[in-house]
Formats: sequence, C-alpha cells, structure tokens
Amino acid sequence: MDGDKGPMAASASTMSSAALGETLATETREERFGAFVVSHRDRARRLAWRLVGGDEDAAEDVCQDAFAKAYRALDGFRGDSSIETWFYRILVRQAHNHRRWRAVRERWGAVWEGETPDPSPVGPGDPGLRRRIAEALSQLTRRQREAFVLVHLEGFTVSECAALLGKPTGTVKSHLHRALKSLRSELSDLRGSLGGRRP
Repeated sequence: MDGDKGPMAASASTMSSAALGETLATETREERFGAFVVSHRDRARRLAWRLVGGDEDAAEDVCQDAFAKAYRALDGFRGDSSIETWFYRILVRQAHNHRRWRAVRERWGAVWEGETPDPSPVGPGDPGLRRRIAEALSQLTRRQREAFVLVHLEGFTVSECAALLGKPTGTVKSHLHRALKSLRSELSDLRGSLGGRRP
C-alpha cells in the first residue's frame, strides 16, 4: 500500500510536475493550468464527492473552488512538492471547509425551520446500506475520514496521503488504523451479508 509508485505518479493520463515544468517556457499560464484541470478533473470531482459525503452539487462546488484557488495561487507555487500534491492538498482543505460550513447551515436551518434535514446522500445502490456506511464514516474524526477516503477509496499510497494532509506517515497510519477499527466495529453486523469480506 505504501509503495514508491502510487496513482499520482503512475497515471499516464495525468500531468506530472516535470511535464508541467517543461512547458513553462512555451505555454501561457492559462494553457498549462487548463491542461492540468483537464487531466485531473474527474479524479478531483470523485475525491471531493467522497469527502463531502456523496453530494454531487457540493462536490462540484468544492472541485471548482479548489481549481479556482489553485489557479489564483499558481504564481506562488514553488515546486517544493509535486503539482498534484499541492493541488489535492487545496482540494482536501476545501472539502473540509465545505463540510464544516454545511454543518453550521444545517444546524441553523433546523433551528429556524423547526426540522432536522436528512443528511443521507442520494445515489445508486441499497439506500439502507449507503446510509449505514455514511453514518459510520461520519463518526470518524476529520483526519481519520480523510485518510480512509484517500488511501482506501481513492488509492493514494500512505506516503502520498501524508504529503496531501501535511502529516507524518506514522500519523496517517495511526489515523487509518483507528478508522478501520471504528468502521469494523460500526459495521460488524454486515460481515455475513458481504460474503465474509471486511467492511
């Protein structure tokens, strides 16, 4: 899981930092960033969708905000990390901010309207199972949820996840261990229905 080659480095369809650097002299900033957006749009949207709890509209907002923020900060990118790590760090922060403000809006909306909104995401599959998994994920701390989504759902290595979150590898491993322990406990009754696979 924590190997040298991960999805950020291995994917031929993404633009690496080296490739971005080679084009600096020949392309405008808009063209370079446009190429980066095209090559990362789908993955960024999928990651945002998972981090905000399966809300398509919220994921699109988070994704657009992250790309806009990255574009505005592009002149300040010093190359201390890869462009992918730099961008996905921005995306993870945007998703966190969105979740935080959404919780505040829902809480105040419920107070004013006298009702509690249904937080369950809409999507394909078994609604009950989706709701159980979403509830189990929501019980995790922010860092545990981010680490779990990045490594187990998005396929980043532990090292890549650590770089994205700006945390030591050992800390990320600890978050993953606690997240898995919590999820196994919360979803333990599903083991039989999942054919013996661990949730």
